[in-house]
Amino acid sequence: MLTTIQIITLLQGVFLLFVLFKNKAKYRKVTFWLFSLSIASVLLFIIGDDDNNLFQEQANWFLFDASLFITFLFLFFRYYKSGKEVFDRKDLLFFIPNLLYFTIEIIEKLGLEGHVLLEAAEFVVELSFLSYLVYILYDLFKNKSNNWILYTAIPIVLILSLKYINEFLMPIGKEPIFNLNNSDFSSYLLIVMAFLFYVITFYFITSPKELLPTEKQKKYKTSNLNDKLIEQYKTALIHAMEKDKLYTDPKLSIHKLSEELQIPRQYISEVLNLHLEKSFLDFINEYRVEEFIKRLQDDQYAHLTLLGIANEVGFNSKSTFNATFKKIKGITPSEYKNSLQQNVQ
Repeated sequence: MLTTIQIITLLQGVFLLFVLFKNKAKYRKVTFWLFSLSIASVLLFIIGDDDNNLFQEQANWFLFDASLFITFLFLFFRYYKSGKEVFDRKDLLFFIPNLLYFTIEIIEKLGLEGHVLLEAAEFVVELSFLSYLVYILYDLFKNKSNNWILYTAIPIVLILSLKYINEFLMPIGKEPIFNLNNSDFSSYLLIVMAFLFYVITFYFITSPKELLPTEKQKKYKTSNLNDKLIEQYKTALIHAMEKDKLYTDPKLSIHKLSEELQIPRQYISEVLNLHLEKSFLDFINEYRVEEFIKRLQDDQYAHLTLLGIANEVGFNSKSTFNATFKKIKGITPSEYKNSLQQNVQ
């Protein structure tokens, strides 16, 4: 049964790569290649995993380990939000744990396993891979991308994280979080990957432009923004919303925000559209909706109607408020309020 799942997953992965390369010209090169290499490294794992090797029982094909996938996926998430067009050669340093891992495996195959230095190096390598996985989870929940397909990485990341955490716990005599041996771990990972390949392939065929960042719009091709300024402006925009709550001004416009922050209007537009992947209205309305929800649950605002609270947080019309709230939360403000009351009861 598991062999059948492996073969199906392998075919789905190959088909996904085919579709990816067919649409190659549409996407930002660096994220395209990192995503493609992530998929390719998964295919290597499916073919040559030690416990479920398609060609040889009790194999030790360490080059086909999941570690390459972890590093490529980690770099994919780093570049997905950065907006960088070119791969920075310094980021090759993130492959040092992979090189160390391969070196350790070669040394152990030569019969030199058990040395304290090897065990220490192996601990550092596993800690590095775990830190990559933690970064991916942190990035997903911090940045809250509108591209839900990115969240399909969560099950894989959690399974891999549990594997490394268990490997840290076992040598010190602690009970593993979940008692999975390597064979069970590999089997669960293969099943999850089979399902996710199906979802991603289907999504890619139906909405190909939404899976990966596309090439930057031509109107920004002469931009003078560098990475430092981009991060500086992103921080200023987020601070203006979270700390200064400028979104509560119903007359807030991109021009007014530009004057308030002393940032050129075109740079605000560029940072929002390309690096936060949101329009100006979506950006401020998301904060307005979250503030509305906070105040709805605060007794201090209990005397206000739904529209009254909406006006307080920056909405200036009932229709805009209702449409925006439903777009973001999937239900109307009244339905949301009723759900809160039901939970209290």
